[in-house]
Amino acid sequence: MLGAFANAFRTPDLRKKLLFVLGIIVVFRFGSQFPAPGVHTANVQTCIDQVENNSVYNLINLFSGGALLQLTVFALGIMPYITASIILQLLVVVIPRLEALKKEGQAGQTKITQYTRYLTLALALLQGTGIVALARSRQLLQGCELPLLHNEKSISTFLVMVLTMTAGTVVIMWLGELITDRGVGNGMSILIFVQVVATFPGALWSVQRGQGWLTFAIVMIVGLALVAAVIFIEQAQRRIPVQYARRMVGRKMFGGSSTYIPLKVNQAGIIPVIFASSLMYLPAMAVQFNANRDPQPKWLDFINTYLVDGSHPLYMAIYFLLIIFFTYFYVSITFDTHEVADNMKKYGGFIPGIRAGKPTEDYLSYVLSRITFPGALYLGLISLVPLIAFAVINASQNFPFGGTSILIMVGVALDTVKQIESQLQQRNYEGFLR
Repeated sequence: MLGAFANAFRTPDLRKKLLFVLGIIVVFRFGSQFPAPGVHTANVQTCIDQVENNSVYNLINLFSGGALLQLTVFALGIMPYITASIILQLLVVVIPRLEALKKEGQAGQTKITQYTRYLTLALALLQGTGIVALARSRQLLQGCELPLLHNEKSISTFLVMVLTMTAGTVVIMWLGELITDRGVGNGMSILIFVQVVATFPGALWSVQRGQGWLTFAIVMIVGLALVAAVIFIEQAQRRIPVQYARRMVGRKMFGGSSTYIPLKVNQAGIIPVIFASSLMYLPAMAVQFNANRDPQPKWLDFINTYLVDGSHPLYMAIYFLLIIFFTYFYVSITFDTHEVADNMKKYGGFIPGIRAGKPTEDYLSYVLSRITFPGALYLGLISLVPLIAFAVINASQNFPFGGTSILIMVGVALDTVKQIESQLQQRNYEGFLR
């Protein structure tokens, strides 16, 4: 491993790429710590220390590396871009125009990327307005009545903060694209990875400070076992063999080769967890926005009792079932078995023992549904780890090993290492993975 790192930095062009990525990360983290204009930093820090658990914004705060609740320049983080990308992926299936663009290749993908940027800007403006409005009304950190802004009544302060956070999101999007173009790995994924890892030391130390060294040691052992399990499942795949028939084109013979279609156990990635988490935050937000109503309606009491507390069995069950549902839903719209079977038939490919056309489509659908089930169970169980930890050891719901954070860290790390590995192998060096 150390030799592979030495080889990576010994190669001039690869070293330049890695140093460029590290430089972007430094700029990114600086913006995540620099407060936006008009923020009362001392009061914000005091409120964060008082309010240890604010489940309504846990997901967004995780993707911002803790910058959201501190109201920094990069407070919105990468979340608007993630949301815009997911929306565009769903709209490609629904809107024929977008589907046609997707089939146009690189030119169509460039246009879809441009639409994603516009939607990211709109979502950042919307989310920034909501976050600053909650900060003005002192509802961002419930349980703390200190003013979070120097001049809460000023419209100019409100507009400057919203524009600053929106501009911060645009800069983050630009930094991510720079990493993709001139660095190593996917830029947006690396920035998400950096933000998640940034919260890791603080989350671990809070477990030690609140529960002691014994619980901290148990958490570390369980965490390492979970990382090993996630790596194993993320690498697992079902390879469907594909044979291409030999065919004559002019005077040349083509085809006759064999390959395979890799179907990952976790074909959906982290998207189902994000969908389910977003839906489970809606009841908590409803409670927050109706907290001042007197008397409290009965439906609000029901939501507050069963659908806000992450340690409640009903909350866990609904969360688990939502993840399973969204896993099947997302896989069905991202892996089109009809299109795959049609392309195989067009180029003379077939699965041994399966006829081309509709039988191939049915076979792929059957295998995909069978392999998606353990993938959905895996996502659901991993996502329940922080909730179970909250119930058992009273740890924060931002439990370091589990849920969204561990899936992001392992997935992005494996992808980046594979890309460095491929570049090392091109230069006849032995890589990380042997």
